[in-house]
Amino acid sequence: MTHETLTSLPGTEVLARAKRFFQERVPNYAAFPEKEGPTFLQLRGQGGEEIAIAVAAAEQGTRVRASTLLFDREIGRFFTTLPGGPA
Repeated sequence: MTHETLTSLPGTEVLARAKRFFQERVPNYAAFPEKEGPTFLQLRGQGGEEIAIAVAAAEQGTRVRASTLLFDREIGRFFTTLPGGPA
């Protein structure tokens, strides 16, 4: 499933927070960086399941898209930690 949100954080900060969140705050389903670049992060978790996160500048902040088959709930939790886009 693909998830999307908008945040006021810069993309680099979103990706750094995602790395910390999926390693530290989801102990039963931890996921670790496998590939990364300036606008994306690919994490590998339990059973080899993947989380792919991409960021892109948007008119009102940073658009964040995440895709996974297993970690839907965890992505939802991560998105709640991001500040919303500008009012």
